[in-house]
Amino acid sequence: MKYKFYTTDVFTDRAFGGNPLAVFPRAEGLSGEVMQKIAREFNLSETTFVLPPEKKEHTRKLRIFTPQRELIFAGHPTVGTAFVLARIGEIPLAGERTNIVFEEGVGPIPVEIRAQGGEPPFCTLTTAVLPEVGPAPPPSETLAAMLSVDPQEIKDDAADEPQAISRGLPFLFIPLQSLDAVRRSRLNWEWWQQCLASFWSPYPYVFSYETEHTDTHIHARMFGAAVGIEEDPATGAAASALAGYLGLRDKTPDGTLRWTIEQGIEMGRPSRIEVACDKRAGKIAAVRVGGHSVMMSEGQMEIPG
Repeated sequence: MKYKFYTTDVFTDRAFGGNPLAVFPRAEGLSGEVMQKIAREFNLSETTFVLPPEKKEHTRKLRIFTPQRELIFAGHPTVGTAFVLARIGEIPLAGERTNIVFEEGVGPIPVEIRAQGGEPPFCTLTTAVLPEVGPAPPPSETLAAMLSVDPQEIKDDAADEPQAISRGLPFLFIPLQSLDAVRRSRLNWEWWQQCLASFWSPYPYVFSYETEHTDTHIHARMFGAAVGIEEDPATGAAASALAGYLGLRDKTPDGTLRWTIEQGIEMGRPSRIEVACDKRAGKIAAVRVGGHSVMMSEGQMEIPG
């Protein structure tokens, strides 16, 4: 049987940037086992399969696969799938802003689609889970060996230190002293296997407050060995958890904090992720992650019956 698919570049406003995504807008009839094989065939960071919702008040149900396993939540597939479905008319636009809800393994995910001239270039998700802080990570000396940097290049003080945080998918945030240190980071797989493969969060996310662009706040890289991805060019789930990391450290009691993250530059796939964090009475109330997407291709895949 033939199944239609589309590919899009997510968290970018130009072709061949951002994070590629494959979307199957009508995946009824595909088993989870077949979905995993298809994701392995595309070999992208993620492939999304769209199904009818289980609850009538929701828009669609999403199943998201990396080449190795299924995820309960991921940011760039959520944003990119909303864009694709709106672009091909599967989701009708209701003016300049269209609000939908995707069912994902982590729970319902609200998404806002912003339209310009009848096109839906920008989508923003709101995370369903508030930040969960994980256990203490391995010492900085161990993390430095894993990242092939000097231990002194890891920030480890009262203001910034390595910390594991999840908003549905756990990441280990490792702040580095400089942009240069982030650029030079190289994941040592042997050290990763020893110190992080079985940790609460096996996904190391390195970042600095020094950036390449004057209009961004964070320069980041995410190494995805745990899901068979050497490095991810744009990680929406990590961006939402990073908002938890930054929001917990910001002393603002009430209001909205905003950051722009640059990622994927070392891979030749520059990405730009917009993050907003709402705080109420000193606590994080909601996080939104958004960005542009660009349609790249469409085709059909012949799936054996």
